[in-house]
Amino acid sequence: MNAIETTRFRDRADAGRRLAEQLKGRALRDPLVLAIPRGGVAIGLPLARELGAELDVTLSRKLRAPFQPEYALGAISEDGHATLNPGAAKVAGATEEYLAEEERHQLEEIARRKKLFRAVRPVAPIAGRSVIVTDDGIATGSTMIAALQTVRAQHPHELIVAVPVAAPERLEQARRLCDDAVCLLAPEDFYAVGEFYDEFSAVEDEEVVRMIREAATVEKPNRK
Repeated sequence: MNAIETTRFRDRADAGRRLAEQLKGRALRDPLVLAIPRGGVAIGLPLARELGAELDVTLSRKLRAPFQPEYALGAISEDGHATLNPGAAKVAGATEEYLAEEERHQLEEIARRKKLFRAVRPVAPIAGRSVIVTDDGIATGSTMIAALQTVRAQHPHELIVAVPVAAPERLEQARRLCDDAVCLLAPEDFYAVGEFYDEFSAVEDEEVVRMIREAATVEKPNRK
């Protein structure tokens, strides 16, 4: 990987273009960028555009801790497979009943998003392709791990993680589930993804739909 000279990004579009610079020149086979909504789609759009790749989404959701919704107990993927982080069962209030209810709630949210996003474009085939899974960063790594497990089960030619920034320990966990990982920043003093962006406003569903539609209307060059 080429070195980059940055400690932060202007916004998600800037980060996506910087990631693309690290992946250009690879012999990708019918490349597909799978973005984790919602912030990951703002990374995925410029990344796919620069690589001449197709853009789609992969839907995985964080399982929130009781009383601390920003803290992830694990994640659940759109195929219903839930993965818990080590020590999740020891978190106060994380009973079997709580986890079952949280899984149900997040699957309902996945179903809602699937209906919304699939009205714009159908599911992209994965088998035999170079698949790049992206997000705006990896903090706990839960949603990325759930996404990678789901994608790997669909037999891609190769599976690549591409993120602008990640907590080092979580990045190593993701590396074990893919063929390669491209990460521009993995600082030891990582606290939160947003601290590495000048602009990190929330991405709404309507913006995701617009970006998916925009990507679908762009004529792609011949792929390898």
